[in-house]
This record gives sequence, structure tokens and C-alpha cells, in this order.
Amino acid sequence: MNATFKRRAAQAGAALLAVGLAAGISGCRDSRAAAVDSAAEPEINIIVGGLEKVIYMPAKLSESLGYFEKEGVKVNLLGEQSGATAENALLTGSAQAVVGFYDHTIDLAAKNQCITSVVQLANIPGEAEVVAASKADMIKSPADFEGKNLGITSLGSSTDFLTQALAGQAGVKNYTPAKVGAGQTFLAAIDNNGIDAGMTTDPTIAQLTESGKGKVLVEMRTEEGTRKSLGGLYPAASVYMACDFVQKNPKTVQKLANAFVQTLRFINSSSPAEIAAKMPKEYANGGQALYEKSIKDTKTMFNRDGIMDAEGAKNVLRILDSYSSNVKGKSGTIDLSKTYTTEFVSKVPAP
Repeated sequence: MNATFKRRAAQAGAALLAVGLAAGISGCRDSRAAAVDSAAEPEINIIVGGLEKVIYMPAKLSESLGYFEKEGVKVNLLGEQSGATAENALLTGSAQAVVGFYDHTIDLAAKNQCITSVVQLANIPGEAEVVAASKADMIKSPADFEGKNLGITSLGSSTDFLTQALAGQAGVKNYTPAKVGAGQTFLAAIDNNGIDAGMTTDPTIAQLTESGKGKVLVEMRTEEGTRKSLGGLYPAASVYMACDFVQKNPKTVQKLANAFVQTLRFINSSSPAEIAAKMPKEYANGGQALYEKSIKDTKTMFNRDGIMDAEGAKNVLRILDSYSSNVKGKSGTIDLSKTYTTEFVSKVPAP
């Protein structure tokens, strides 16, 4: 047998093994083949649109509770302050998943990109429009947004989408969206009169309201407040991934779903103090009591099972089609069933 033949035979054997693994052949395999299967499983970089935000705490909490390790999946959590920049990391392949708002999957579908939510962490935003205390007498509802500077994390972010929706529903066309990020940069914008009001999350909301520097103008941390503000549920925090990655790596996606759903169960069965104890101490930069209050005010937003509310998904599409320049007029071309899946969360073992 000459060298060329040997080389081609080896290449053919490797190709057959790859096909067998991809097809999920479940026949008898020896320990060496099983080791190859395990080694082939991809390492997952997850971009989180603000690791310290309470709305996204399932990501860090899953890591802290050891659920990723328990499932045997290697996960690297990477923080990013805006969902808009997080989605870019996903599209370029530097990340395999994002913990961010579901509405990005619809926004990207309008641009012919297939991204799907594999775990729906919440069916409401967990956000609030907070007005600076010094402007509270002038801004009493979104109808007063005309001509105002309104804080968002960045252009193209979910806070941008929600602000467009609130202004649009109130008939306001002229306001200035101001990129102020979240956390300390948002607080500084309020302190320095850089914004009149803005869309943000806990613990920033708690810091503003407890200090007297801000007042909640529009509440979307509760189902009641969300329905009142947006005409229905608005599925938000989710774990979303590129459709082709999901199709090629179902075992890895299942492990992620298992870990996140276990974390949702922990959140729903634990007190704010018990949850806070599992989170990094530096996230409580406003003090432990304030951080626990942030969790208490937000934790009811989280689902128990990671399943998308189908009517809520339709409401997100309706709102974006009405008020988002990226999506407007394109709802007829968007296949909503491709923007989320319940395939993996429905297979998570019962507790």
C-alpha cells in the first residue's frame, strides 16, 4: 500500500467519522470514539448585555451555582453594555450565544439574519423609564417626551426600541436619544443633566429611586405595568444563538438549556438574599441591602420553565413593525417561528 493510498484512506476514515458524529449515530462505539465526540463539543462564549444587570443575572448565577460545569459544557461569560454590540459579536462568530433581549432576533430577521431564542428567561422587559427628580414636574408621561433628551444604552439597543415604542404610542416624533450606557454612566448622565429621563434596569433603578434622584415614570418590571405600557407581554431577556449553530450543535444547546432552566427554578424558589449571596459581591456596589431590593423588585419577571409566550412574541413583532425603523413594513416577510424555539427547554429534565 503506497503512501498516497494510505493518506487518502485516512482522510476518508476521518470524513466518515465526522459524518457519523454529526448525524448523531447512536450505535456501539468504543471509549476512544466517545472521547472524540466529547472533545469535539464546542466551547461557548456567551456575550451578556450587562453582567451586573439584574435582568441578566441568570447567566452569572448559572456559573456561580455550577450548572454549566454540571452539564459538562465549557462556558465563558463576557460582559457587554449593549445588546446591539453583543449581537455583532454573535454575527461575526466571536461569540456563540448572547444573553440579551428577544427583540434582537426580530430586528435581525428583518435584515435576513436567522437568530433564535433557545431559552426565554422572561416575558416582560424588567426595565423602567426613570425621570430625573428635577424634571418630574415637566415629564409626567411619554406624551411629554417631545424635545427631551432620553437615555438609552446605545442606538439599536432594546432600550432604544422600547423608547421608540413609548414615544410613538404617545404621538411624539421629536426627541433626542442619548447613548449613556447603564450603571454608573447612566447615573452620571442624570447627575449632570445630560438626560431628562431614560430607560434602565435594576440595580440602577433602585439606586436612583432610593437616593431621590429619580422617579419611575413607566414601569415594565411587572406584568401589569408591561401590559399597560406595551399592550401585552413583551418577551425580553433570553439566550439567543445563530440558527445554523443550533442546528449543528443540538447536544451543546441542550446542555445550555438544562443549565439555564435549573437556574430559573432556583430564582423562583429562593429569596432575594439567597440569590444575592450567590452573585459577585462587586455587583452590590450600592450596598447589599439595596442589591437585595433590586432583586426583589425584579425577580418576578423570570419564567420558571424558559418557554416563550407565543402571544408575547407576536406583540414584540407588532410593536417593532409599528415603531422600529429597521422592522417597519417588514412583518410580512418575517417568519416568527424561526426567531424562537421551545425544542430544548421542553426536554429539560423535571426537578
